[in-house]
Amino acid sequence: MALTGRTGLLALLGAAVMVIVPSWWTLLAVNALIVALVAADLALAGNVRALGLHRSGDTNVRLGEEASVSLIVENPGTRRLRAEVRDAWPPSAGATPRSAALSVPPGERRRVDMRLVPTRRGDRRAVSVTIRSYGPLRLAARQLSRRAPWTVRVLPAFPSRRHLPAKLSRLRELTGQHVALIRGQGTEFDSLREYVDGDDVRSIDWRATARRSDVVVRTWRPERDRRIYLVLDTGRTAAGRVGDIPRLDCSMDAALLLGALASRAGDRVDLLAYDRQVRARVEGSTRTNLLPAMVRAMAPLEPELIEADAAGMVSTLLARVRQRCLVVLLTDLNAAAMEEGLLPLLPQLTAKHLVMVAAVSDPRVTEMATARGDASAVYDAAAAERARADRSRVTAELRKYGVEVVDAPPEDIAPALADAYLSLKAAGRL
Repeated sequence: MALTGRTGLLALLGAAVMVIVPSWWTLLAVNALIVALVAADLALAGNVRALGLHRSGDTNVRLGEEASVSLIVENPGTRRLRAEVRDAWPPSAGATPRSAALSVPPGERRRVDMRLVPTRRGDRRAVSVTIRSYGPLRLAARQLSRRAPWTVRVLPAFPSRRHLPAKLSRLRELTGQHVALIRGQGTEFDSLREYVDGDDVRSIDWRATARRSDVVVRTWRPERDRRIYLVLDTGRTAAGRVGDIPRLDCSMDAALLLGALASRAGDRVDLLAYDRQVRARVEGSTRTNLLPAMVRAMAPLEPELIEADAAGMVSTLLARVRQRCLVVLLTDLNAAAMEEGLLPLLPQLTAKHLVMVAAVSDPRVTEMATARGDASAVYDAAAAERARADRSRVTAELRKYGVEVVDAPPEDIAPALADAYLSLKAAGRL
């Protein structure tokens, strides 16, 4: 039971009567009247335990967009429900309004509409529904918190999808739909031409040569249906924020753009999220199902505050991917983590696969490196220069092993990774 402000006002009126007519009988009569009114009001309040609570609405929403969830309150009792309903969600769900007033006649139902604008990825679950049922005089109320489960999965925002049309246009140029086809080493036959000095003798077509007076060689198209394996590092370095965005979210955005582009090119795209164990995996998806599958797998991912196990990641990749493919590792160029983790294991990986490392750089470090003015700014600049030097050293070490490195700020990492992929296609390396 809960008392309301009206009960306090009634008590003040009783105190005023006591001042006017000060006696024990007056005190007893006033208190008895207040208790009787409160008891009667409480008895006429709707029964909150018998209420039926049902939900409907959206179960998925993209980060930054709006979702609608409805709470339906059903009153199976014999008394009218006059209530205030508070539907509690986590703060990151961005749920409004916080509470709503309801009046539900016996045997009927009413709906409360909630608007959710989430500020974080992942699953946002309804916590509880608190119902405060008032009597006709609103002197007292019955209150109870009930569970009404509902989950809204907040999907990655994918802001880099605006770059997809331009990247697809360049891809069509590479595949010969808009411009002349680029020829190179590969396994798909393209055409025949006369032999010239420097051609590989293994490319000679002896049957065609026998039918002509000149030596003829085959030309080949670069392979266009290769396998791309995207690896998301979900260890501690992925938890760092670059501006207002977690590094993991930037990596996800870049992975989605590359996945969309590569699937349109006819390449098979798989995804692995790993720190010390597999956190998510997408394999064998068709072109039409790839992006929805990737988005669903990425949505609940959160960085783990542990050092990623590079040895476990490499062994998992080598066990699952037998055929040569492009491995794209989305991580951070953290000198300590790289030198102790991935760098010693690169020969195992590069011996079988083409490897690309994509990392999100922090523009704030560049700003700090150019800052001057006082002693504090100079110390910050020195620290920033040291961080940039370590990053450059790690990049140079990676390239010694033949690893392609893409290092760009948050707003550029997705298109830069897509461009690097297209460059490999244009060079016939993929």
